[in-house]
Amino acid sequence: MNESRLSHRIRSFVIRTGRMTDSQKAGWDVGFPKHGFTLSDNQFDWDLCFNVVGPRVLEIGFGMGDSLVAMAEQNSESRYLGIEVHTPGVGKLLADVERRGITNLKVFSDDAVQVLEDVIPANSVDLMQIFFPDPWHKKRHHKRRLIQPDFVSLAVSRLSSGGHLHLATDWEPYAEHMMDVLSATEALENVAGDRQFSPRPESRPETKFEHRGHRLGHGVWDLLFCKR
Repeated sequence: MNESRLSHRIRSFVIRTGRMTDSQKAGWDVGFPKHGFTLSDNQFDWDLCFNVVGPRVLEIGFGMGDSLVAMAEQNSESRYLGIEVHTPGVGKLLADVERRGITNLKVFSDDAVQVLEDVIPANSVDLMQIFFPDPWHKKRHHKRRLIQPDFVSLAVSRLSSGGHLHLATDWEPYAEHMMDVLSATEALENVAGDRQFSPRPESRPETKFEHRGHRLGHGVWDLLFCKR
């Protein structure tokens, strides 16, 4: 696979910078110099960037960061790296990190494909998680979906041997598309069995959005695959 072509693909997201609240801006101003990284920092060294040596977890598109912060706080020996382009969300996460004294969570505020291509070492991620990515509902926009064969190939190349890729969506047609793409990836094996969705692992906190969806009868589909 020619990874460089992914940098020029149609983007799977729309940049919505938005206006930061005072709290989010303070979180960014104080937290990013301590916990943030940029593409110019070159290769990300998991061992140098953390004071703990536990599992290396990378989350793409953490939104406002509530579940990622909760995971980092509950698993203080694990190393968490989040990637999000929505700057108010990054500011919110960093404000929470500062307020709670969390030290095992770092962030990038850049395009995840570029981060994976340029700075994440091959075979270095024990768990990569992508929760509720934009499903791009309209058929003409399906080409914008993040979960495509080229992207999954890139993601798998960054997983360690035996590492896991965990996806979740609340849009059933996208869940089926995800299943098709991951099942066709020879380097991956479905932990739940052939074309089976996984129960929500306890390690994935239920979001407020997800809880509201359950009350309204909406489904959520988790996919957990292991690198062979």
